[in-house]
Amino acid sequence: MRFLPLLRQALWALIALPLAAMAAPSSDLALGFTWNDVTGIQNKDQIKVVYGIKQDDWEAGVGKSLYYARGLYQSYDALGVKKEDVDMHLVLHGAAGYWLLDNEAYRAEKNQLTGNPNAHIVQELIDQGAHVEACYETLKAHGWRKDDLLPGVKVVHDAYSRIIDLQMRGYAYLPFF
Repeated sequence: MRFLPLLRQALWALIALPLAAMAAPSSDLALGFTWNDVTGIQNKDQIKVVYGIKQDDWEAGVGKSLYYARGLYQSYDALGVKKEDVDMHLVLHGAAGYWLLDNEAYRAEKNQLTGNPNAHIVQELIDQGAHVEACYETLKAHGWRKDDLLPGVKVVHDAYSRIIDLQMRGYAYLPFF
């Protein structure tokens, strides 16, 4: 029975060490930097941003602007911003419009056997709270229907009037042309 306190202490160390590591700030600083050298942000609530996404550029196997939008959520998380304090709109149109097609429509559009490689990141962004929006004019021009879209994607009249409206309501505009 004398080993029970030692066993309890060893088990607690196995639990506490990973928890402490998760709470500690990242030590992945560039050579010669301390966190005192890196400017953070002051505003950590009611962050409003709209991405205008038009170009068909890719990064890490997904649409580049979707990749960077996910990265913005990750940056804000690292800075202590709650995801519910980030109001992000991603307005897709033009050459990037097909990124929002469901697997069946994507296969037909791109004449491929595989589904939409953006489907998982679009869902991840929606789960984070992002408003993923497809331009109706782009959909109409390509003959895509509402049921060709990934779940959770909203349709807006047109990209430019939507972006202007959001800017007029105080959203920071990040264009991806």
